[in-house]
Amino acid sequence: MQIDKAEIIAVLRSRGLWERADWVDRTLPLVIDTAKNGSLLRMLHIDPARMSAMSGAKQDS
Repeated sequence: MQIDKAEIIAVLRSRGLWERADWVDRTLPLVIDTAKNGSLLRMLHIDPARMSAMSGAKQDS
């Protein structure tokens, strides 16, 4: 599964984690592979399943 970097940045900023969001923006590619970056996503407390559900809800709108 892949997640758009902008979605992760938005989640981190909504949590008030501005520096981490900036780091993600500088470091990671535009599309993040959840299999390759699973440990990083866990460290950031990002649930890929929840992110994909949010993406699907946006696409249905």
